[in-house]
Amino acid sequence: MTKQLNTRRRILQQIGAGLFLCPTAAVWADDYPIKPIELVVPTAAGGGTDVLARNFAEIVKKHLPQPMVVNNKPGASGAIGMGDVLNSKPDGYKVSMVIAELVILPHLGLAKFNYADFAPVARLNGDPSAITVKADAKWNTIEEFLADAKARPGEVMLGNSGNGSIWHLAAAGLEDKTGVKFNHVPYQGAAPAVVALLGGHIDAVAVSPGEVAVHVQGGKLKMLVVMADQRLKTFDKVPTLKERKIDLSIGTWRGLAVPKATPVAVIDTLRRATRKAAEDPALRESLEKLNLGYAYLDAPEFSQAMRIENDYFKQLVQKLALKP
Repeated sequence: MTKQLNTRRRILQQIGAGLFLCPTAAVWADDYPIKPIELVVPTAAGGGTDVLARNFAEIVKKHLPQPMVVNNKPGASGAIGMGDVLNSKPDGYKVSMVIAELVILPHLGLAKFNYADFAPVARLNGDPSAITVKADAKWNTIEEFLADAKARPGEVMLGNSGNGSIWHLAAAGLEDKTGVKFNHVPYQGAAPAVVALLGGHIDAVAVSPGEVAVHVQGGKLKMLVVMADQRLKTFDKVPTLKERKIDLSIGTWRGLAVPKATPVAVIDTLRRATRKAAEDPALRESLEKLNLGYAYLDAPEFSQAMRIENDYFKQLVQKLALKP
């Protein structure tokens, strides 16, 4: 009997030790976060996504017990950085800035993952594409620009931020809606494309208004149209495509997401903190200074928006045979 009691006691001690060393997911999640959170930015330092991430990290630290530390992991139009987060432990300590390319790259065969592999936290920003030319260009309206492109198929050189990027797809969407054919010229980001336009190496760029704002305001470039539902406050004299009877509204966005297997309690903690940061006037002020659009969506709405865009880009890639 004594031997049986000793054996039972040892078993109970081992179980107790195991419980101590391996707390339940619920208890662990309640303690989150107990160390700094890595915020992975899938683009290079200095760009819009990076600047947004750093501003957000500065503001959200007021709403979390631990800071977010930005880590840039650029490459492959964002696939490297976003993929790095998906391949990490789903514990909430590695969060991705997700970008619009998330719903494009899989359809081009450039990413083995898609938006459904992530659990969205929130969308923070959204910016439409815009067609911008040099200030002394012969086109003064989008109608003149498109008419010339239609008369010279494949000759008008339109720069973008890389093959498969959102700005490449925005230009392709414009082709699809109007029947024109551009000569797409890819660059390693929007900034180099804008530099090429300023230098007269290409005819136009399809990038966001924020990425050409300084040069437009400085009189070196002129914006012909924005691909938005409504005119932009900063560029209220620039018409939308819809005003010109072209039903196309397309642009980039940036948000936060974690691997799908991340505990719900952890995701909820991130959602609450992100919502508070998004409501902070400091974030909107920083976005306005950067000419970036505020476009907050909580997780459910963000997920629905990604699903809709995913379906659109899937059809567009197939229709235009863009897949390499």
